[in-house]
This record gives sequence, C-alpha cells and structure tokens, in this order.
Amino acid sequence: MTGPGKLVYVVGPSGAGKDALLDHARAHLLPETADAGGESHHALTTAEFEERLRAGAYAMHWRAHGNGYGIGHEIRDWLQSGATVVVSGSREHLLQALQDFPALHVVQVVVDPAVLRARLLRRGRESVAQIDQRLARADRHAIPPGIPRVDVRNDGRLEDGEAEMLAAIEGIARA
Repeated sequence: MTGPGKLVYVVGPSGAGKDALLDHARAHLLPETADAGGESHHALTTAEFEERLRAGAYAMHWRAHGNGYGIGHEIRDWLQSGATVVVSGSREHLLQALQDFPALHVVQVVVDPAVLRARLLRRGRESVAQIDQRLARADRHAIPPGIPRVDVRNDGRLEDGEAEMLAAIEGIARA
C-alpha cells in the first residue's frame, strides 16, 4: 500500500479501557498498520519532554493530568508510506489535531457513566472527589457536534469492545 495512509485518533475518558482495546488491536491489526498508542511509547522526564517540545520534535502534543504527551513527526512518514497509524489521543486536543491532520479519523471509546465511575473506584488511584471531577471533565470534553467519528462501546464484555475496536480500525484502514 502506497500513498497517504490513515490516521486513527482514539479518544475516551480515563477508565474507558482505551489501552486494553488498543493492546488487543495491536495484536490483531493488518500488517501495514503502524501503532503509536498503548505500550508503544517512550517515558520521558518533564525536562526531556520540554526539551523535545522546544526542539519541535512533536507532530502533536498536549498536557493532561499533570503529564505531557507527544506524538513524533515520524507519523508523517508512516502516513506518507500508506500506513494506518493509530494513536491514543486527547479529546481536549482534538480540534488542534484536526487542524494539523484534517483527514484524521476519530474513534471514541464510549462507556456508560455508572460503569466508568465503578471502574475508576475499583482502580483505586483517586479519591471519590477526584473521580467525580474526572467524570465532570469527561462531560466537558465531549466531541463537538459535526465531527465524524466511530463510537466503540466498552461497557460490557471486554471481548465485545475489543471486537468493535478492531472492526473500527480495520474499516478505516480499508476505506
């Protein structure tokens, strides 16, 4: 496959299961699909992130929950080679990502709020007040109307969410 590839920008609130779905998709994706989400990342110190940001190393970047996130410029080469590139993105950064990559395809992981709250409570990383703030943030950062997207439900059996994510990515890759 040569020519412009496809950029799949996966979003959803913390606790929605994006990483689990992307891990499954990575293990089953088409051979020409590159992946920059899930475990394919490089942990940096804040100073290293800032240094790379100043050097212009990122095709896109954002900050969330006290962390910096960046996607390197190599995705442009992958897209030019015809690959489908899958990234775990930020809903808050979506409009900027669309400006930088107007042809990107949005896949949103959707979870019933009660299920999401229960998952976050089970995870035990945050207080109830912090979880409530996180859930309120999820509502504030909904994808604006008019932006095409594919919704992947992940509030039932994990296998069902995995199958939906795989179908969404493969459908975009083949379109």
